[in-house]
Amino acid sequence: MENLRGLLRIHIQRGVNLAVRDMRSSDPYVVVKMGKQKLKTRVVKRNVNPEWDERLTLSVADANLPVMVCVYDKDTFSFDDKMGDAEFEIDSFIQALKTRLEGLTDGTIIARVQPSRENCLAEESCIIWSNGKLVQNMVLRLRNVECGEVELQLQWIDVPSSRGL
Repeated sequence: MENLRGLLRIHIQRGVNLAVRDMRSSDPYVVVKMGKQKLKTRVVKRNVNPEWDERLTLSVADANLPVMVCVYDKDTFSFDDKMGDAEFEIDSFIQALKTRLEGLTDGTIIARVQPSRENCLAEESCIIWSNGKLVQNMVLRLRNVECGEVELQLQWIDVPSSRGL
């Protein structure tokens, strides 16, 4: 990929109060899309508060593309049921990466992103300097469904042969 700027590692931590799509529970998994890339987590059986704790890595060529997060209920004998979706931009995270980060103390908040009608944030999202890396913690409120949130964390990975930011 000649236009590679770097890698975006998305730590899919957990789902909270996801919708019930089977008799009494659901078998949820997450699909993450950016442009033509599509990655997914494992299925967590019979759980509307799943702990995925999985790291998915996307190649970023165009930092203006949104990241789509879709949650599905795995079904054996029919199509998987949609359990909601969310979308977020990484522009605030990319802007924070361009600032001078040397010498910061662990836990320093670089920027705050407020929830609004334009994003799917359920609460304020902080971009933090943590263990020598920039991370952004997010709680996404799922759309097109009666309830549910997904908690995740973003981390940037520089690739030596990339164009960079």
